Amino acid sequence: MTKLTLAEKILSGHRWGERQAGDALPPVRPGDLIEVAVDLVLANDITAPIAIREFEKLGVADVFDPDAIVLVADHFTPNKDIASAEQAAGMRAFAREHAIAHHYDVGRAGIEHVLLHELGLVRPGDVIVGADSHTCTAGALGAFATGMGSTDIAVAMATGCAWMRVPESIRVELRGEPGAWVGGKDMILETIGRLGVSGATYAALEFGGPTLARLSIDARFTIANMAIEAGAKAGLFPADAAALAYLDGRTARAVGEIHADGGAAYARTIEIDVGALDAVVALPHLPENVRPVREAGGLPIDQSVIGSCTNGRIEDLRVAADVLRGRRVHRDVRCIVIPGSPSVQLDAIREGLVDVFLEAGAAVSTPTCGPCLGGHMGVLAAGERAVSTTNRNFRGRMGSLDSEVVLAGPAVAAASAIAGRLAHPEEVL
Repeated sequence: MTKLTLAEKILSGHRWGERQAGDALPPVRPGDLIEVAVDLVLANDITAPIAIREFEKLGVADVFDPDAIVLVADHFTPNKDIASAEQAAGMRAFAREHAIAHHYDVGRAGIEHVLLHELGLVRPGDVIVGADSHTCTAGALGAFATGMGSTDIAVAMATGCAWMRVPESIRVELRGEPGAWVGGKDMILETIGRLGVSGATYAALEFGGPTLARLSIDARFTIANMAIEAGAKAGLFPADAAALAYLDGRTARAVGEIHADGGAAYARTIEIDVGALDAVVALPHLPENVRPVREAGGLPIDQSVIGSCTNGRIEDLRVAADVLRGRRVHRDVRCIVIPGSPSVQLDAIREGLVDVFLEAGAAVSTPTCGPCLGGHMGVLAAGERAVSTTNRNFRGRMGSLDSEVVLAGPAVAAASAIAGRLAHPEEVL
């Protein structure tokens, strides 16, 4: 019997011919070109307008399933200018015309890669395609989720089908007990530091090992989110008891555990002893430029951003608040806290975290991608440097081409906001 990785197991059950005709087909293998039946199609206020234009060129009357399309206004919303307002308006009109069940706008919208999972729209074993590279975040729940271009998304909206090459899989074994200041962000940055930004190109990164039993679902979301920063097609975790517990009460659909087969073949396996890690950062201008924060030279900063689809969940805000509580943001630093969804924002208010942030001198935003892509709510000027819990630090990512972004976890971002420079949490506590 063929032993399958998580990616191979999920894609084997989603081939178009098997779904349509009920034919039993042999398992897929890396390198196979296949047509895939998709369970969910995602787009946002930047990518949906392009997909909608391409959809209309196809001449089809309607989407394949209005319950399987998700449109989220999260990048430039609340609208920052007339152009972004027009994009959002076009998405609203499309959603109304096609009775899209899952259209989320201002007041109901959060960052798409936080919102989808909270709402129970992702289940283990799903295939999800999205017109956003960080769609891979859903892999934390055992779904094969990947980003595609807007033209491919238009076809998926019309047909419920996409084509892809079956990726080879790279196994990442996480071992050891993480220290007090080591979270999911540190683990994925360490992984990217070892692989490089192209080391997993078109592969599926599959995470496993004894440490998974100690990893929260929020930490898994952070890790899966940044699989693309190593070039990966997808980032996958097994759907274990912890994943099913997270989904309990969020979805009425049947869910079950999904694991890779023992003895499955991997292109490569890397082992990371998380017990030997300390808090790390990725220095400009690549996510692979990873250093322990204690060795980063205490670089001065102008801005600290805590949030995004990578670290905008309640666990992240709790960590940041633990560092900021009773302390003040440095007078030369702008600290911006962005909850990932309305639910996260409400929890942060109810738990008193927003009080902590405001009393420390931080600004708290409505859920938005905002500064992550240099859109709004924290664009950098020339010569400025930010420490950020976002996922990319390419040149010009958050504003001026002459600005810099340092990637970090929420504890380091909060500590640095207090110190006015890159700082380990132990330096300010």
